[in-house]
Amino acid sequence: MDKLIDEELFAQIEEHLKCNEQNWLMGAGVSYDAKLPLMYPLTNKVKKEIANKNKELFDEIVAPLIDELPENCHIEHVLSHIGDYAALCERSKEKKTKINGNEISLTSLVEAHNSILECISNVIRCGYVEDENGETAEEGTLSAPIVDIESHLEFVDALFNHASAGVYERRKTVNIFTTNYDTLLEDALALNKVPYWDGFSGGAVAHRTQRYGEPTPLNGQRANLIKMHGSIDWFLCDKGHVWRVRDNDRYPKVDRRVLIYPQATKYIATQQDPFSTQFDLFRKALNSTNSNVLAVCGYSFGDDHINNEIEFALSKEENKTVLVAFLECKYEVPACLEKWRQSSFGQRVIIASQHGLYVGGQGPFKRKCEEDYWWTFRGVTSVLKNGCEV
Repeated sequence: MDKLIDEELFAQIEEHLKCNEQNWLMGAGVSYDAKLPLMYPLTNKVKKEIANKNKELFDEIVAPLIDELPENCHIEHVLSHIGDYAALCERSKEKKTKINGNEISLTSLVEAHNSILECISNVIRCGYVEDENGETAEEGTLSAPIVDIESHLEFVDALFNHASAGVYERRKTVNIFTTNYDTLLEDALALNKVPYWDGFSGGAVAHRTQRYGEPTPLNGQRANLIKMHGSIDWFLCDKGHVWRVRDNDRYPKVDRRVLIYPQATKYIATQQDPFSTQFDLFRKALNSTNSNVLAVCGYSFGDDHINNEIEFALSKEENKTVLVAFLECKYEVPACLEKWRQSSFGQRVIIASQHGLYVGGQGPFKRKCEEDYWWTFRGVTSVLKNGCEV
């Protein structure tokens, strides 16, 4: 009887991944096989690059700010911290603040912020791999990048050409949300000839047309790609418009990169702000009175803003969204997921990990595989193609 129950639980995942209303949330883990660093290797690389290129800026701003933050901070926290100091500078009469006892100007903070964004973009564009000791194992350059798109191509092919078999005609547009800055998902969609919408209008150079509060368009696209933290090819011009610009283009004239939420800069609250719009689309996608699935891969539930949106949606009595999280949890389930699965809506929280399957307060239920990698990006692709193989 227990075996039948286990098989039924695993079969539920396959059914959820065929749901008519389907949303995906992707994090840094999906780009690991593409030779892009996770957050802490990325932080190490950026710190090294800034220290080598501008030691004075690193010593006066970046290093002291890192010392102010908790030990487990990463580069996004540093950028947010710089943004907070910049906000203080903007409100002060002299446009200055103090960091570690040293007087720092708003100009210097903006320089540090832009230098970090530029470094992040170059690392993501080129590719970077660290070994277990934090040393460089493999590194690409602008002229010879090492980034590999194969796993993204396989995932998009599985999602739209295999998992949609028999449901293609009735499935709504799939929403793909990602916290990643790379362009691998949109490239994989294009290379698989899957029409998608990303909030921009144009070609290689495009301008952002999506505004806060507007729904996603119904233009026949099979996917909506919503980048929660911006992208390496997004830029802001002095008129407040967000542009998607090819690398090394000298036009249009742009002011700064648009990466990483949250940042305490003036344009965040403006109508052109892309981040509040992206989260508005996420919020709307999670709220449904119909069968609706949020599948998560490569995301470690470390962003409180995203987690709060998920919890708020799941806790609504009329909401039918089911969370299916493919998750690496070496030691224990993340605190927020543990809380959710033990809650009143716990039966709508499903966790697929290397320990097995959790459904609400039940589990883990093991699969047949001795070494189970179904929680990885390639593992999820396999589940889409072949099922859970209990």
